[in-house]
Formats: sequence, C-alpha cells, structure tokens
Amino acid sequence: MGISGIISAIVIGAIIGALGRLVVRGRQNISILVTILVGIVAALLGTWVASLFGVEDTGGIDWLEVVFQIVLAAVGVSLVAGMGSRKQQP
Repeated sequence: MGISGIISAIVIGAIIGALGRLVVRGRQNISILVTILVGIVAALLGTWVASLFGVEDTGGIDWLEVVFQIVLAAVGVSLVAGMGSRKQQP
C-alpha cells in the first residue's frame, strides 16, 4: 500500500466514522482520531462482509457495501464510547 492508499484509507475512514457517529444516538466522548480509526476498521470489515454476500463490486456505487460499513462504524463507535464511559465512572 503506497502513500495514496494510506491517505485514501484515512479519508474513507474519516467519512465512514463520521457517518457511524451520526447514526448513533446521544453524545459520544471519543476523539476524532478514534473515530477515524473506527471508520478505517469498519470500512475494511464492511468490504469483507460485502464480499461474503457477493456485493463488494457492483456497477456504480456499491450501496450495500457502504451500508455494511456505516452499520459496522456505528457499532464500533457505540462500543468504544461505551468502554470510555465505563472507565470514567468510579
């Protein structure tokens, strides 16, 4: 993976992470860096899940793949935000 691949992963991760945060209700006390990391992982996992269903590469925009990625990002944001709130409570 070259520098353009790394930059693409960060940009896509930021977008997917932000969309995941929008889906989750309430306030999430996680940083933008964590959001991007969750988004990158969700994008990779979403692509993998889409390949299991055979919809990872369709003509035009791969909407089902994007839905998988956003749902996984929302789950990831919820899990990370929940772990952070548990650590802050005495």
